[in-house]
Amino acid sequence: MIKEFVDVLVIGAGPSGCVSASYLHKNNVKIKVVEKTKFPRLVVGESLIPRVMDHFAEAELFESLDAMNFEKKLGARFIRGEEICVFDFSKKFGEGWDWTWQVPRADFDNTMAQEVIRKGIDLEFETEVLEVSFEGKKSKTIVKDKDGNLKEIHANFIIDSSGYGRVLPRLLDLDTPSQLDPHSSIFTHVKDINREEGEEGTQISFDILETEVWLWVIPFSNGNTSLGVVGPTDFINSLSENKDNAEALRNAIQKSDYYIKRFKGTEFLFEPVKLENYSRAVKRMYGDGFALTGNSSEFLDPVFSSGVAFATESGMLAAKLYLKESQGIEVDWEVEFTEYMKKGIAVFTTYVKEWYTGNLQTLFFHQPENPEVKEKICSVLAGYVWNEENPFVKKHDHVIANMAYLLNMQKEQSPE
Repeated sequence: MIKEFVDVLVIGAGPSGCVSASYLHKNNVKIKVVEKTKFPRLVVGESLIPRVMDHFAEAELFESLDAMNFEKKLGARFIRGEEICVFDFSKKFGEGWDWTWQVPRADFDNTMAQEVIRKGIDLEFETEVLEVSFEGKKSKTIVKDKDGNLKEIHANFIIDSSGYGRVLPRLLDLDTPSQLDPHSSIFTHVKDINREEGEEGTQISFDILETEVWLWVIPFSNGNTSLGVVGPTDFINSLSENKDNAEALRNAIQKSDYYIKRFKGTEFLFEPVKLENYSRAVKRMYGDGFALTGNSSEFLDPVFSSGVAFATESGMLAAKLYLKESQGIEVDWEVEFTEYMKKGIAVFTTYVKEWYTGNLQTLFFHQPENPEVKEKICSVLAGYVWNEENPFVKKHDHVIANMAYLLNMQKEQSPE
């Protein structure tokens, strides 16, 4: 069997894996990336948030992505009947990027992967991890390529960025139930032939059909738009008696007063894909000789587009901590990796939970708007969930529920 020896094996060539690999490569670390699928490939997670731009810039991937002219995302719009709430990323609490992108992930991920290859990083597509064993921190990974050939990859460290493939969580029995209620989604792309001119046509929107059910509309610069419905799994399953994903998505679109005209009867560009009970969690995020990044560790919910941001945050952090450790500097992975990531995850988990209780929606749609509150929430939605100068980060576990309670009390006591 062929043997290869590298410093770091990265499993997965999505955003997390490419950020890790590119950052380590520029710091003279010998990298091997293996990716099970062939790019370009279809994947969900098409709406980014500004925090990811910091990672793309630091990993020297920004220029190649910017050259693709993806649709700029300057904020996000939330719709509930006739009520509309728009967040503008330039009007947020604290420092940070004011914009990001809305992207067809097939093109986006492929652009990053090709840039990684152009940099001279060894990336193998259609290569599947079969087995991993550890001796101390060193690992031996058996992979199979598209022709069925087996190879041994010996590495000093593994960064698992395998996303929903969840390679190490499966092989090392690290999966654990998510603390979020079971939700599912169905999505596809359409040729957006009825798209309005200007901001109305290109703005990402979340249309609330019921408190726990919403439609996403993510326009791309190529004229296509991503459409998806999200809700409790039982509700999503009830949208089609025949378990027909296309019928289910059309039925969801019918429920949208705002978008029914724009998308009624629009042809789907591919058979809608269903992601059932998508939230994921793990028992631990690292171990001797490995770290889990992105969706291979935690995935919350698509409502605030946090998935890619957590993927690149954890990918960059794992790369930096490995580099530090390889230089003989002691690393406390529990504090510097797990506890750090868990802080940000806890903030977004609160926001996801309070979205589905309706408390966060109460804050979004309250009139008149409170600009200071809105700025602080906007900073969270932009991904700056480690900035504890923001009280909506530091006190996330109770500030939303408390404010929603007070607003609801005021509404009940106010005269008609």
